[in-house]
Amino acid sequence: MPSATDAGTPAPAPAASEASPTTAPIGLSQKVGAEAVGTFALVFAGCGAIVVQQQTGALGHLGVALCFGMVVAVMIYATGHISGAHFNPAVTLSFAALGRLAPAQIAPYLAGQVGGALAAAALLRLLFEAGGDLGATLPSAGLGQAFVLEVVLTFFLMFVITAVATDARAVGELAGLAIGGTVALCALFGGPITGASMNPARSLAPALVSGQLQHLWLYLTAPVLGALAGAFTYDKIRGNEASADDH
Repeated sequence: MPSATDAGTPAPAPAASEASPTTAPIGLSQKVGAEAVGTFALVFAGCGAIVVQQQTGALGHLGVALCFGMVVAVMIYATGHISGAHFNPAVTLSFAALGRLAPAQIAPYLAGQVGGALAAAALLRLLFEAGGDLGATLPSAGLGQAFVLEVVLTFFLMFVITAVATDARAVGELAGLAIGGTVALCALFGGPITGASMNPARSLAPALVSGQLQHLWLYLTAPVLGALAGAFTYDKIRGNEASADDH
């Protein structure tokens, strides 16, 4: 039932000592900075885990997948209230296509994500001179199989993101766990075949810094197609949020 305030009756004004401090609006530069830091963390921890696994064998496939999922989860909680915590050009383009991101913010968001990813890859190169491909995504199967798999993995990721980030009926407090868990699950399943990129920035940065540019086109296109499909699919089946109170 609507409250009295919802019906138009003004709520009593709080005492001066109880008044909430005014929250300044978040500027675009702050949002882009949050995207850069979050994407830096994703590439540094995730691709760094691959390098450590290649050099020491200490993490295993499960450990690498968990590193990717955990860094996404913690950075969502750290920056989601600032920028929305995209960390992924495919996510940004999908939210823009749904009308949930202003067109003027698309290019700055993409620049922040790619810049953060490149900085992380460059630092990994400095730290691990024998780091090989720095965790670049390279398919171990045929290109057709790898392309379809990347589309499907990113579809599921964006489906979950759209649900927890845009639907008021979802448990928003668990967004980090849901999205991070999806990243880890997809990495466990698809990692041995495609690297489970699901993120053009995550693939672009180590590819450029290590010089492993073969098949890069796959990781720049398939995640975008999968993310757009996932976003529009959830948006289509979500139904009417307003009807949730009628049950």
